[in-house]
Amino acid sequence: MEAFKTGADVFFVLMGAILVLFMHAGFAFLEVGTVRKKNQVNALVKIIVDFATSTMAYFFIGYAVAYGIDFFASAQVLSGSAKGSPFASNGYDLVKFFFLLTFAAAIPAIISGGIAERAKFWPQVAATGLLVAVIYPFFEGMVWGGRFGLQDWIEGTFGAQFHDFAGSIVVHAMGGWIALVAVVLLGARKGRYRKDGTVVGIPPSNIPFLALGSWILCVGWFGFNVMSAQSVEGITGLVAMNSLMAMGGGILAALFFGRNDPGFVHNGALAGLVAVCAGSDIMHPLGALATGVIAGGLFVWAFTTCQNKWKIDDVLGVWPLHGLCGAMGGIAAGVFGLEALGGMGGVTLGAQIFGTVAGIVVALIGGLIVYGGLRLSVGIRMDEEDEYHGADLSIHKISAYPEDDVPVR
Repeated sequence: MEAFKTGADVFFVLMGAILVLFMHAGFAFLEVGTVRKKNQVNALVKIIVDFATSTMAYFFIGYAVAYGIDFFASAQVLSGSAKGSPFASNGYDLVKFFFLLTFAAAIPAIISGGIAERAKFWPQVAATGLLVAVIYPFFEGMVWGGRFGLQDWIEGTFGAQFHDFAGSIVVHAMGGWIALVAVVLLGARKGRYRKDGTVVGIPPSNIPFLALGSWILCVGWFGFNVMSAQSVEGITGLVAMNSLMAMGGGILAALFFGRNDPGFVHNGALAGLVAVCAGSDIMHPLGALATGVIAGGLFVWAFTTCQNKWKIDDVLGVWPLHGLCGAMGGIAAGVFGLEALGGMGGVTLGAQIFGTVAGIVVALIGGLIVYGGLRLSVGIRMDEEDEYHGADLSIHKISAYPEDDVPVR
């Protein structure tokens, strides 16, 4: 029975990893549908190259930073078949690495949407490697790996550890706040804002692709959230129900506050899911619904204010979506997770606020070090002519629609 349980856990986590891997296709098509046609190929290439780069960075460095474990041993040891192996049998630790890698790789995938249409390609690949090797796993290790003493200090000070079941802060807020630094350092796209302060609208290039990306992310999110239990024994339908309620609340709030705008509606689903990650295992479904509604409205307000008032050209709105909604979700877990509000308990508002702020601080400092260093050394922005022609032709030498570029005679 023990062998069967271990095998079941391996299969369970593997299916979760595959679902979250599928989410990266969602990131890609969400970006493809939002950027202009001259940058669609670049969006696709960035996401898949960032994933490959993340795999290497996390395998060789990042996982060891987060959990103190490396994979420089024989296959027999790694698979748990060698006598006295520190690794679990059936290769459980290997599929766990795969699962957690898909989370780590979400960081550059999130950032990609904010810096779209004007970022250099190779400096972004370098940034991905640095972020996934050092910055992200440093905070991941603090929260999920029990390293560096942060959780023990929070528990001793606030009465409970910082609770982030599926990554509202560890993944989403981290990616969103790093993206904010990168977006500000890059500056706005050419022609986005006139000298007199007038905002020039750049509508999404393909609403069906944008919607497809949102749907893929929504489907994969149930692997992201539910399978964060990382074992068959730990799975609970409460996480699935709360994810559904938050997603629905985010959609309806974005529909209302966004005045039927399809971009807001499809991102509203993601806002609700981002926010509920932290407390999806401890909230009552009504608390999850409230979290989703708040997140959907917050995204619409923050995206509009960010673009039109503050003149921050975050193309996909990744800071409002992942940064702000993620931070709100981390704090919401300390409210709607309380037993007094129908939750499972085991959390305190103080611990949630402190852990959320800690994640934001690490993200801002890490983003400034990585993107600030690259900006000073090799530059992070395409030159004006390349930006005008688009990243597809300037970097990849082919557009998404080459038959339109060269008329057939």
